Amino acid sequence: MIPAEFSYARAGSVADALRLLSENEGDAKILSGGHSLIPAMKLRLNLPGILVDVARIPELRYIRQEGSHIAIGAATTHGDIAGSALLAGQLPVFCQAAGMIGDVQVRNRGTIGGSIAHADPSADWPAVLLATDAVIVAQSQNGTRSIPAADFFVGFYATALEEGELITEVRVAVPSAGTRACYHKFVQPASRFAIVGCAVSVTQSGGVCAQVRVAFTGVSDGPFRDHAAEAALSGKAPSADAIAAAVAASVQGVSFMSDHFASEEYREHLSRVYAKRALSEACAG
Repeated sequence: MIPAEFSYARAGSVADALRLLSENEGDAKILSGGHSLIPAMKLRLNLPGILVDVARIPELRYIRQEGSHIAIGAATTHGDIAGSALLAGQLPVFCQAAGMIGDVQVRNRGTIGGSIAHADPSADWPAVLLATDAVIVAQSQNGTRSIPAADFFVGFYATALEEGELITEVRVAVPSAGTRACYHKFVQPASRFAIVGCAVSVTQSGGVCAQVRVAFTGVSDGPFRDHAAEAALSGKAPSADAIAAAVAASVQGVSFMSDHFASEEYREHLSRVYAKRALSEACAG
């Protein structure tokens, strides 16, 4: 299909993008990689009056360490993340997840900010950001907000972003010693989205799992932390029995999605399979 008529503006800076959003309040959409927005516009599911292109703003594309945190600019591509030596050394789960997204063309055009702003319930980044306790930085003409990932994803294609806000950065703490994180997913072969994805971060100290974070995507109408699975493993030695108990406790009371890719029952089964794989890898260190 052909999208409805719209205007286009390429922002030269963050300040320029925020000005355009403010001037076109309620009628503007941010364009970055465009992999989600453009198809929705072609189907006329999204009808913006103006697209504000932020993909070529240099101040939004970077990966750098700032003290005890790694900062990733919102216009940083999945390919940038997959190939980052800094992330490979400090947060390798980001390289792992980025390398699983789409194909080479998607990874070279799609951006982390665009993906999380769209908040597709089967996208990869939300689970990874939840498992690593990331913070999303959003800016508007009224100032800057730091939103924990746990508060950012609020429902089906829904986030905590407010009108006129632009995601500018993702911030993740450098993991403490003894931490290992990973991401596993069962992919939809054509799109490479997650039919089920599970991200896990485990910090071991004194022979036990001192901190555990388990997050899912593709399972329900939005990404979520699985606190029951986390509690089942926290404080335990990372044994096969402890992992099995955490897997058994996972995805309890979840409202599973059902579509032409997978039924509710199959997603429930896959959730535990991939929780076991991710927990086993994260505990192996």
